[in-house]
Amino acid sequence: MDRPSDGRLALLLLLGHMITALEVPLDPKLLEGLPQPPTITHQSPKEYIVDPRENIVIHCEAKGKPHPGFSWTRNGTHFDIDKDPKVTMKPHSGTLVIDIIGGEKADAYEGVYQCTAHNQLGSALSNHITIRQSRSPLWSKEKFSPIVAQEGQSLVLQCRPPAGLPPPIVFWMDNNFQRLPQSRRVSQGLNGDLYFSNVLMEDSRNNYICYARFPHTQTIQQKQPITVHVIDLDSLNDTMADYFNDTDLFSDKPVEERVPVLLVPSGSLSSQMVLRGEVLELECIADGLPTPAVSWTKLSGEIPGHRASLMNFNKTLRISDVSEADAGEYRCTAGNRLGSVHHTIRVSVKAAPYWISAPRNLVLAPLETGVITCRARGHPKPHIQWSMNGLPIEDTPKDPSRTVEDDSIIFSEVQTGSSAVYQCNASNQHGYLLANAFVNVLAEPPRVLTAPNKVYQVIENRPALLECLSFGSPVPAVTWFKDSRSSMLEGDPYVFHKNGTLEIHVSQAANGGKYTCVARNNLGISENHVYLEVKEPTRILRPPEYRVVQRNRDVLFECKVKHDPSLIPSTSWLKDGGELPEDDRFRAQLDSLTITGVTESDAGTYTCVTYTSLDQDSASARLTVVEAPPTPAPIYGQPDAPTDLELTDPGARSVQLTWTPGDEHNSAIKKFLIQYEDGLHQSGVWLNLTEVPGTKTTAHLKLSPYVHYSFRVLALNGVGYSRPSLPSRQYRTNPAAPDENPSEVKGHGTEHNNLVITWKPLTGLQANGPGLQYTVLWRQHGVEEDWTSVSVANVSKFVVSGTPTFVPYEVMVRAQNAYGPGPEPAAVIGHSGEDFPSAAPGLVQVLVLNSTLAEVHWEHVPLWAVRGRLQGYKVHYRRERSLHRHNSHHGEQRSESFGPNRTRGKLPDLHPFSVYSLHVTAFNSRGEGPASATQRFETPEGVPGVPSFFRVSASDLDSLTLEWAPPHERNGRLTGYTLRYQTVNSSHDLGLLDEMDLLSNQSSVTLHNLHHSTRYKFYFSAKTQQGSGPALTEEAVTILHRGDEDWHTEKVNGSQFHVLKGLKEGLSYKVRVVARGREDERSLRRSEELLVTLPAMVSPQVDIATQGWFIGLMSAIALLILILLIVCFIKRNKGGKYPVKEKEDAHGDPEIQPMKEDDIMFGEYSEEDRKPLRVSRTPSSGTVPRDGSEDSLVEYADSGDTQFNEDGSFIGQYSGRSGPPSPVINSLV
Repeated sequence: MDRPSDGRLALLLLLGHMITALEVPLDPKLLEGLPQPPTITHQSPKEYIVDPRENIVIHCEAKGKPHPGFSWTRNGTHFDIDKDPKVTMKPHSGTLVIDIIGGEKADAYEGVYQCTAHNQLGSALSNHITIRQSRSPLWSKEKFSPIVAQEGQSLVLQCRPPAGLPPPIVFWMDNNFQRLPQSRRVSQGLNGDLYFSNVLMEDSRNNYICYARFPHTQTIQQKQPITVHVIDLDSLNDTMADYFNDTDLFSDKPVEERVPVLLVPSGSLSSQMVLRGEVLELECIADGLPTPAVSWTKLSGEIPGHRASLMNFNKTLRISDVSEADAGEYRCTAGNRLGSVHHTIRVSVKAAPYWISAPRNLVLAPLETGVITCRARGHPKPHIQWSMNGLPIEDTPKDPSRTVEDDSIIFSEVQTGSSAVYQCNASNQHGYLLANAFVNVLAEPPRVLTAPNKVYQVIENRPALLECLSFGSPVPAVTWFKDSRSSMLEGDPYVFHKNGTLEIHVSQAANGGKYTCVARNNLGISENHVYLEVKEPTRILRPPEYRVVQRNRDVLFECKVKHDPSLIPSTSWLKDGGELPEDDRFRAQLDSLTITGVTESDAGTYTCVTYTSLDQDSASARLTVVEAPPTPAPIYGQPDAPTDLELTDPGARSVQLTWTPGDEHNSAIKKFLIQYEDGLHQSGVWLNLTEVPGTKTTAHLKLSPYVHYSFRVLALNGVGYSRPSLPSRQYRTNPAAPDENPSEVKGHGTEHNNLVITWKPLTGLQANGPGLQYTVLWRQHGVEEDWTSVSVANVSKFVVSGTPTFVPYEVMVRAQNAYGPGPEPAAVIGHSGEDFPSAAPGLVQVLVLNSTLAEVHWEHVPLWAVRGRLQGYKVHYRRERSLHRHNSHHGEQRSESFGPNRTRGKLPDLHPFSVYSLHVTAFNSRGEGPASATQRFETPEGVPGVPSFFRVSASDLDSLTLEWAPPHERNGRLTGYTLRYQTVNSSHDLGLLDEMDLLSNQSSVTLHNLHHSTRYKFYFSAKTQQGSGPALTEEAVTILHRGDEDWHTEKVNGSQFHVLKGLKEGLSYKVRVVARGREDERSLRRSEELLVTLPAMVSPQVDIATQGWFIGLMSAIALLILILLIVCFIKRNKGGKYPVKEKEDAHGDPEIQPMKEDDIMFGEYSEEDRKPLRVSRTPSSGTVPRDGSEDSLVEYADSGDTQFNEDGSFIGQYSGRSGPPSPVINSLV
């Protein structure tokens, strides 16, 4: 390497500071004639992850003169693209396109690529571009056993997604794709695991699912669902006590609270390294009860508030754009009311190389001196390596004019032909920077780049900047002259900038005039002329003044302005710094502001702002509104109608109208409304013409030709409008050619071969004369030069037939009457009619996203085949059949529409486990084109629908039989059924939930060892490999049935009610009342049977004896018994027989001949009969059939009215119709 002596080096360094690199300007005309080494303008990122479904495009664009050529290396060796038919290079570019859609695998082209752009002046290099294929591997098949956790304990559900490229984004959802709720107690960690600081009963579920979304390919992988059962030990003890003689197997103590313990990270101290500029994420997740709260502090300083944020319920500290100052020790504290735990994280910050001063291009003239500097920082300190034209600089030929000193290259007395591109590579273990900088040795005469004869305008006493941008090599020296080139400008008041700009600090009128700048170097001279105009400043001579105004009065603010005569001023008014209210009371003019009818809300500061294109001035004044002194209340009314209308100064299209106002009636007139009647075209119709302020009584009216005018005037004050004045005399204007053409001219097609031209016709007032016609003109846009025209009248549409399909036309419609044509119309662009598209979308492909969602891809229909304005694409799809052999359902045709710029779309709400067919069409306003080839796809399994039915088919004392049928929508291959059930007590509290799995070929099951007389609630669902579907619910009660037992009897002895004691909780009983006579015990009257079920657990009851409803019910029962006694007494006196007696006589003694089971008659009461109560059979609905006899004592009462005493005894309550009376009631059965 060439190195000069120390003295020479010091001199060169001094020269390097003195000479500024000459930048080549971007003027295209200038660049055409200048040679320039290559410069990389666009390249792919260093780390380039490609989608294996798309072609690989590696960008490399460069500029230079001559235009550079391109070559590539792969993994450090030359990459010959001509030998690989799959690889092409774009014309006039170095961008590579690798075709992998045709079947080539993307991983075959993985590697490190580098592009070289070269011309005869040098070679520029791109970064090392590492190509890697994106990967989204499948989740390994796992089967998880249910996780059982005690309430209050901590729990961690692991996700552990498959490693992908780039890494996946992890989130937790259920099987309905609903995100699981997270809180300070339950949250997802940075590693994707789901952490529970403590679990609750509500955390029990069977669908904790971890999803991994791979962002590059937009695919989502799903982990197998995880089931979590949270156990409440109190409920578990209650359940187990029934089986183990009321013994608690588990401690009955409540879940103990505990001090927080860190789940992540472990221990008390850890370390973490982060690179400068990246994002630092620190995490602390704690176990504890109550749920711990997490806080963060920095032990060695403060956390940067503007770049730091707390996320995930304060469990994650996130610092963006990390710098070296963020290094240090961070402490997280997790605490609850029992205590706290700490963890310290030592953060170290390293840095990949970053620029302090990137090398810049250098343009030198022969024998000039310059320096290229490459300064970078990093941690560890970067190593600087120089190359020239892609080769290490030590391997290039020695150049005595070049010296390399660490991060700089010094050039001295460069020679023509020594142009080159130098590369600086700054690298450490964390990355590298690569920059190109060329040295271009040019010998160019000066050129002034500022536009010639440019005019600069400046306000007096303001600074002026006159540009003189130039280019040349060596760098030209710029001098300035004024008016003539007799003397060069120098000293005050002039300042000369390095880029050639002339500055005048304080511009005066004498500084105006012509200026000449001259650029000169040893190869030539160039000059340019510019002009400076010094303008007078804009000033407000009479500013607005402070005003105090009574309410409802008017106020005027003045704002008189002086400005330069050559500038056009504008004035705006502000109220309290904002815009004026949108109110007609505010009238702003160039030099004043008037506010009429001032109110309290108008008080404030008003500012007048006057501005020109160069400057502005402003002034403000305050308005104060006060109450007016009290005056007698005036009587307000509408103004009287104006009078004495007179027309003067007649013109062809104008006339002067004057009038006399009527009485104002204590309310000032705000304005006058002038109306007119057209006696020629619209006789009897009055239309508004104009309005004038209430202070004027004269109006100059602009009129239209060919109208017979009559005028009238109305006055408006604060109360309302006056009556119209009497009409003026009629004033007729002469006809003339139309002043305007029809509006809303449009051209469109209704058929594929026509053009419909429409317009809005002129009104009679707009016609300006008789004989109104329209000249319709059209020609094909960009094709025909001559117009085709036709004249029509009394229509607003014309149809041009025989046009090509959907081509642009220029269309005009011109009005004309008997006095001539209207003005030249402007042409509008319309299109002839559309036709159906002639081609179908190509390359239709289907990507099935999940069991109910698919994405369709297609290619655009060629523009020529649209034959109209493309409205979009339609995807027509139909469910052909289910993949299950038991279901061959055919779905109806459905369709989804997408915009014209779309090449993909999603089909929602698909049926899982089905075969679908689809095709795609393009459509315009005419309709749809031909369909693409039919594509078929299959949806994967989903969760099944609800079972077809689920019912309880049989019940017994301790068992229930359940039946079901498979779902109509199986959505896959059924793997079985899930049955869950639990008890329901009388207060509707639910017991522990039991679960059992059933085979897919089962259709019934009998549950044994159930509690007698107990209500159960069942939840039944089908399942596939994807999980369980929605459940059907059913409730049923086990019953006590002993068909062979006798009735238990107790005597009533004529009482009106009776208490049954010794009944068992949870059993059902039948109760009936039998009446028999004193002398003839065979004469019986009986009530209907009443079914009573005692609850399994007796809840405390109020004393019903004091309840009003109970007293009333007992009274009704007493009355019914009394009526029965009277009827029995009358029957006995008449000697009549009971129907029971007749049957007994016919069949003999019932004690000798037993009663049949189907016979509804009661057996006779016997003193010795002390058998237990029998429970008769009842329908499953719980109702009891009526006795066949019409002489029943009472009707069956609703079981909901049944009452129980605290000891479990039963008090029957009855209501019903009366039957024949019995003299005495001897027994209750």
